[in-house]
Amino acid sequence: MRALVVDDEKLIVKGLKFNLEQEGYEVDCAYDGQEAVDLAKENEYDIILLDLMLPVFDGYEVCQQVREFSDVPIVMLTAKGEDMDKILGLEYGADDYITKPFNILEVKARIKAITRRNKKKVQVEETAKVIEAGDLRLEVEAKRLYIKDEEIRLTVKEFDILKLLAEHPGKLYSREDLLNIIWGSHYPGDARTVDVNIRRLREKIEENPAKPTYIQTKWGMGYYFQG
Repeated sequence: MRALVVDDEKLIVKGLKFNLEQEGYEVDCAYDGQEAVDLAKENEYDIILLDLMLPVFDGYEVCQQVREFSDVPIVMLTAKGEDMDKILGLEYGADDYITKPFNILEVKARIKAITRRNKKKVQVEETAKVIEAGDLRLEVEAKRLYIKDEEIRLTVKEFDILKLLAEHPGKLYSREDLLNIIWGSHYPGDARTVDVNIRRLREKIEENPAKPTYIQTKWGMGYYFQG
């Protein structure tokens, strides 16, 4: 289990980190909104504990940005306790809201409740193992791809790339990320291998590979799936 703790008060971060590590979590820490968003993009977390009043981006902005690429559970921790602040936090995508000063036992209980709910949700999604976007239907367990109900044959690597991107829509993967995840860190080839496979994949799944619908390029940074 991995957690991200975001607060500009270092003593609070230290206390939360210690207590979460006692529960078996690997904990990353951020002290401003920009750092929080960057870490959330780079890593997969099981829970984010997010303060509202932060430098650079406040908690609302962080929550809004994270929700563009991730469904990770977010618990807002803040000194603000007004109902409108709670409502705004939930509207921006937070899963729960705890007002400071808080009891660490309450925080732990809320985290356990949220992660249990999230695991159930993931298990339901994994049971289905079908990803649909536009005319594309990916049957993950059966390793079959259909475009407009016509089966499209993919190589193993093409399927693995599409599955990874489609399972995390909007998440940006660099060519190096894809090379390491799909081919393994000891693969002797270079990042051009990724480009070749992406090009072939687009030729098979895109109506116009030059103007792709599903696999998008962020120039100089990498690739992401647009659902």
